[in-house]
Amino acid sequence: MHTRTVFFISDGTGITAEAFGNAILAQFEMEPRHVRLPFIDTVDKAHQAVRQINHTAEVEGNKPIVFTTLVNMEVLRVVQNGCKGMLLDMFGTFVQPLEKELGIKSLHRVGRFSDVSKSKAYHDRIEAINFSLAHDDGQSNRDLEGSDVILVGVSRSGKTPTSLYLAMQHGLKAANYPLIPEDFERRQLPPALVAHRKKIFGLTINPERLSEIRNERRPDSRYASLENCRMEVSEAEAMMRRAGIRWLSTTTKSIEEIATTILQEIQPGRLVY
Repeated sequence: MHTRTVFFISDGTGITAEAFGNAILAQFEMEPRHVRLPFIDTVDKAHQAVRQINHTAEVEGNKPIVFTTLVNMEVLRVVQNGCKGMLLDMFGTFVQPLEKELGIKSLHRVGRFSDVSKSKAYHDRIEAINFSLAHDDGQSNRDLEGSDVILVGVSRSGKTPTSLYLAMQHGLKAANYPLIPEDFERRQLPPALVAHRKKIFGLTINPERLSEIRNERRPDSRYASLENCRMEVSEAEAMMRRAGIRWLSTTTKSIEEIATTILQEIQPGRLVY
């Protein structure tokens, strides 16, 4: 049962409000109900949002927590004046003091994705996503010289989600290759990767956890057996050590932590969101 409802209100997508709000809420042991209200960009929509928040307050008997990144002052005033929740205005908290300190007015631009069609960074990100999809799980050897990073590791060690996160969040062209029994028999990296050793980063995982993950996909198979998982992880780690490849264990790490570690090692200058 959730202990409180949390609203994220924005005149854009609401992603910034939710990301910031979740970072704050993570400090508290609670399981709130999340409600995102994006594109609240008119006074009418603001009144509708206020009615929804106030109804929740009446039904639950608790003040909802409301994170907002509203830029339009007229829309924001409707929420400020009518909302019966605990309002946390992130732009008001940070932007106004910065305007005073810097001596300049902010752009008051709605959403971090405004004018996105004109952004080179956005188009680079789309290109990176397409590249990562085309080079997922060793599907293609073409244009590996154009990759920013190549992830290697045993099947189900987290290569695909990490590749896509790197592409979507950081615009990196990330290929990924599974290490398979044939590679272990040769005791060498896949031949297509040898020329790109400097771009390779390895992922490993605890064999017990790997067995759990694989059993969800193919229960009671040799592929998922603990014995096979131990063998594959041991051989993969030995191969990476011999090849001098940097690697980390994904067992207890989030995708964000894995990606940040890779960026620090491969391209620290790309640690930009």
